[in-house]
Amino acid sequence: MPQNDAVFAGSIPAFYDRYLGPLLFEPYAADLARRLADLRSGRVLETAAGTGIVTRMLIQTLPEAVAIVATDLNQPMLDFAAAQPGRARVEWRQADALSLPFEKDSFNAVVCQFGVMFFPDKRAAYREARRVLKPGGRFVFSVWDRLEENELSQIVSDTMVALFPEDPPRFLARTPYAYCDIGIIRDELAEAGFSSTTAETLRQISCATSARDAVIGLCQGTPLRSEIEARNPERLSATTDAAASAVADRFGNGVVQAKMQAHVITATN
Repeated sequence: MPQNDAVFAGSIPAFYDRYLGPLLFEPYAADLARRLADLRSGRVLETAAGTGIVTRMLIQTLPEAVAIVATDLNQPMLDFAAAQPGRARVEWRQADALSLPFEKDSFNAVVCQFGVMFFPDKRAAYREARRVLKPGGRFVFSVWDRLEENELSQIVSDTMVALFPEDPPRFLARTPYAYCDIGIIRDELAEAGFSSTTAETLRQISCATSARDAVIGLCQGTPLRSEIEARNPERLSATTDAAASAVADRFGNGVVQAKMQAHVITATN
């Protein structure tokens, strides 16, 4: 994975939160929080917290007796998250998931939504999650299923190929939707020392009020933006419009409802 695939800076955090939050992440964030709803005390660590979409669900779901620590490698994403109202309860820490700044056996649960795909050494990240978990603790995380099971991202990816045939931006296919083999994930978790793993595939519906709202987050709120601008900085708006047109061709000019699919993994220490 190119280093720039994990860079979320500039205006990307705001576009990410405003558009991709409700479009892609909030339904799965609510599901992850529900899976930890039995915790009545202790500490929860979130890695790759981004703009705090899962963090917000954890605040709403977990009692005050459960301390929440949210981390991300990207300081601009954390700064955006921490600035949102109602998040004073959370301890925000810049941290690399491959080398966490916490003591062994520090947390009752570790949660990560759609962040594992960006870790350059997934086994190292799994070992770190296990290290900071208390005995019997849970590591709960989600990864996207293959691109073909996620309609909007597939359309955007196909649009990039059509617009830049000689050198298409391949961020979506290369990173967010590339780590979807449950067998490989199970094996790597076992190598990291987790004693048991369960996996569930969840289909949800991504909803947007318009075709443009359906694609603007993907085109301008992810590192795909940097790839487009690297090819031609003046084509970002036109590229976004072309992707919106392709979505409108598929779903019409009104409300967009597209299928999306992800795997939710629970590994026990």
